[in-house]
Amino acid sequence: MLKNETLLKENDLKEILRELNSGVRSWQQVDQTQLIQSMMLHIGSLDSELRDNLIYGSFYELIREKNLLEHSLLTELLEECLNNLLCKGIEDRESDLVFTRTFTSLLIALILYRDNEDNFLSEHKINECKDRLLAYLSAESDVRGYVPVKGWAHSVAHMADAIDELVKNPKLNKASYIEVVGTLFNAILQEDYAFIHNEDERILVPIFTMLEYGLEEQEITKLLQELPATLKVKKEQLDVQHHRILVFNCKSFVKSFYIKTNGKPKFATLHKSIEACLDEL
Repeated sequence: MLKNETLLKENDLKEILRELNSGVRSWQQVDQTQLIQSMMLHIGSLDSELRDNLIYGSFYELIREKNLLEHSLLTELLEECLNNLLCKGIEDRESDLVFTRTFTSLLIALILYRDNEDNFLSEHKINECKDRLLAYLSAESDVRGYVPVKGWAHSVAHMADAIDELVKNPKLNKASYIEVVGTLFNAILQEDYAFIHNEDERILVPIFTMLEYGLEEQEITKLLQELPATLKVKKEQLDVQHHRILVFNCKSFVKSFYIKTNGKPKFATLHKSIEACLDEL
């Protein structure tokens, strides 16, 4: 690993990534080690152009579109993500470090996508990813979507993207799906922040993936049946404002689930369970 003083500052990194994007420079013409490590250093930059378009956009191109990074490097990047970046500053209620965590989630999603294509991570590492991702999702309290001036944080949506790639992995034991879907349902039980940036639909993506890959519908039915009772208990514990936020988030999620399963014969039984849940909320 390079020392921090040899890594690029934000403006220098921005200039090089712009040149790469425009074709002025090629990947072979840059110091790749310095560039990748500088991208990792600034992955949570408050400059949304650098963070969203240039750093994440470049990782997307290098990993998903062009497959230019060695498996050994991707493994090293995954270790850095899991051990140092994914939970960085998570003890803070709301801080700018949320951008580091959420864009680390997106990088993990890209690495897991590449493993699904090329199969270079061990089964042990995939299971470790599952444990770390679910622990992070359970611990994340900063669930803001769009943050004025600074751009998208969107922790729940970004983590749903990573989990979607995780559950597609053939090395993940399908018995883990029950734990995964339970954690996703718990993420909806948010009482401090109203999900207004399509978080509900993003969470449904890995749920439908798991249904496609072998998750039993009855596991989701159980969670749906428990939801109304959970809200009743919460009503006794919360003030009116926080309870209304919680109900809004749950209803939005179940309504989206209802719409996504409507008119699809293979989900007819599940659709009835969703409808029954919605009637009780």
